[in-house]
Amino acid sequence: MTTLRIRDLTVRYAGAGQRSLTAVAGVDLDVPSGQVVGLVGESGSGKSTLARALLGLAPVVGGSMELDGRPISSRSHRQSRRRVQMVFQDPYASLDPRMTIGETIGEVVAATGRVGRAGRAAEVDRLLDLVALDRSHGRRLPRELSGGQRQRAAIARALAAEPDVLLADEITSALDVSVQGAILNLIRDLQQRLGLTVLFISHNLSVVRYVSDVVAVMYLGRIVEVGPVDDVIAHPQHPYTATLLDAVPRLGAATRPALTAPDDDVPDPHDPPPGCRFHTRCPVGPRADPGRTLCVTQDPAEGADGRRHRCACHFAAAADAPDRPELIASEGPR
Repeated sequence: MTTLRIRDLTVRYAGAGQRSLTAVAGVDLDVPSGQVVGLVGESGSGKSTLARALLGLAPVVGGSMELDGRPISSRSHRQSRRRVQMVFQDPYASLDPRMTIGETIGEVVAATGRVGRAGRAAEVDRLLDLVALDRSHGRRLPRELSGGQRQRAAIARALAAEPDVLLADEITSALDVSVQGAILNLIRDLQQRLGLTVLFISHNLSVVRYVSDVVAVMYLGRIVEVGPVDDVIAHPQHPYTATLLDAVPRLGAATRPALTAPDDDVPDPHDPPPGCRFHTRCPVGPRADPGRTLCVTQDPAEGADGRRHRCACHFAAAADAPDRPELIASEGPR
């Protein structure tokens, strides 16, 4: 088992004639050994970029990434990349359409060098069994499988490298609702059976709650709240977390005014607001109380370590509500 440690990570894209884009800005995050950390946020918050940085697929300009104290860098990437594997959002796009599922998985098995040619077919069969696919699916092309079957095959391919850390990037968002629960159950089962360390990325807090031990909330390139998943959902400290919770449809929920952010567009990530990046949309910040100018002038991340859930908010707990545990009572997909 492996602990993933990220400190002050910054990812910046720069193009000719264009302003630079800092997609991830000074992120600190721990993914403890043998646990699932859910990373949640709306589209464009930097979740997938963070995962790609761990694979060497994004331009890291600052900070550090470590596996059990050993740095992941451009130099060490070849040696460490087998220990960190990713399952992408679209299983059809991530699988080679010209190769059978067995060939795709077998290619990874061969690259690890742990199984000889004679034992490769048996190892492919074992991996198919592991993700609850019939062995006959190994002879099929991706187009001959359903979306859920393709995602299972993509998971098997990632597991073929025997990783210590699995990055799951929106792996259910491209699937039918009826299939999502089965894939989430598979991830939970694999994590427990194999002792995997998992970074589970999603925009859906209900999904994150079902599979995760810890949840980290990301907004405009920064982590704004992190803590035990049930505690964060029951008692969110950051207004952005609360707005995400209030956006989740609930049956039979208690009736109360929702803490909803204005329908303004997300600020331009090329030129993020000063101070708290959420203050231009925040329902408890200067838009609601003009006297809270601190949100505009001072970065709340500076005092986050001293607040509950490491909350990056000057007015942490303003989003908390005593009846919130009743609002998301379901345990999630099954």
